[in-house]
Amino acid sequence: MPALPPIHPAPEAAAPARDALHYLRPGLLQLTSLPPLSLYVHIPWCLRKCPYCDFNSHEARGGVEQLPHARYLDALVADLEAALPLIWGRTVHSVFIGGGTPSLLPPEDVDRLLAALRARLPLEPGCEITLEANPGTFERERFAAYRSAGVTRLSIGVQSFNDTHLAALGRVHDRAQALAAVQEAAGAFDTFNLDLMYALPGQTLAQLRQDVATALAFAPPHLSVYHLTIEPNTFFAKHPPAGLPEDDDAYAMLDAITEATAGAGMQRYEVSAYARPGHACVHNRNYWQFGDYLGIGAGAHSKLSFAHRIVRQVRFRDPQRYMAQALAGQAIAQDEDVRRADLPFEFMLNALRLKEGFALADFSARTGLAVTAIARGLQQAEAQGLIERDMEQVRPTERGFDFLSDLQALFLPD
Repeated sequence: MPALPPIHPAPEAAAPARDALHYLRPGLLQLTSLPPLSLYVHIPWCLRKCPYCDFNSHEARGGVEQLPHARYLDALVADLEAALPLIWGRTVHSVFIGGGTPSLLPPEDVDRLLAALRARLPLEPGCEITLEANPGTFERERFAAYRSAGVTRLSIGVQSFNDTHLAALGRVHDRAQALAAVQEAAGAFDTFNLDLMYALPGQTLAQLRQDVATALAFAPPHLSVYHLTIEPNTFFAKHPPAGLPEDDDAYAMLDAITEATAGAGMQRYEVSAYARPGHACVHNRNYWQFGDYLGIGAGAHSKLSFAHRIVRQVRFRDPQRYMAQALAGQAIAQDEDVRRADLPFEFMLNALRLKEGFALADFSARTGLAVTAIARGLQQAEAQGLIERDMEQVRPTERGFDFLSDLQALFLPD
């Protein structure tokens, strides 16, 4: 795999400094209550940038030992403290430490981070705390040490158990490391997730079935399965891999995944997520239900609700710039109200990913809009067989799941 070219984004400007009163001023929305709040913590470094990845991740070019862990943790704490007035008094229902590769952090750093969060935030009793991990970055007993630090759920980026496909994806681990990591996670955690990808270069239906069978042999409580997509501004966008399966073959792979997981007692509760009873991801469900989340860390996104507005924020992307800005009390690069006209689509972009759909009352509670704002879209979706509904609930049909983008597009603003 050739080295990825460095990315030099345009310099970001800091968003205007604003106090809490700015967000509490009168506005066009009328939210009678605030949704559940989650916390996302971004760790931006990886051993190597995967050619399909469009997340804000940066290769640890000087080696893991040279990463500024202590300074970055200080910046995260400063970032959180600056954001506290915007979420004052609200309970945090879940924490997700993502990346990048958070498992590059030694357990003592994770322990320090979680202690800092607990000291500053009212975490819900039994709060789900997820940490993303990659098989190529762990040592034996490392996962158990994360559990001792307070992590309750591990999400492992396996992607495949096939060495040829792992090489094609530019992953730093091989099949043996993936198997060892999953075995270690199963022994250390009651709840853990495996990430798999399908429609990989050169992948056959039989090979996909083998990947899924290998994953299910560990009886994972949760499985996330993603179609490989070629995202803009990635290495694969500039150098598309050969041998990508045709659309019909990819659909057959998805059908095989759904069939195999159902046979193992897992429910497809979201477009890309399968879980055993009681093991759906609390954090991701909050995203999909249009809940609130505060994102701290380089490039992290936030969505926060107030009485008269819903705000989206983005932190500075470059890790060095982020650390400097956060330690100076100004980590936010973008800070904008969500336009009233965009709210129906933003809500549907998330809620229609769930098999259970959404309650009409939740649409009004989460957006501050009347149900009439989505009436035309619902009528069109029902006429096309993409949803089923009653007076209280809207659910995507099987056809709606298969053509989810078409369904969501019905709610785009005029």
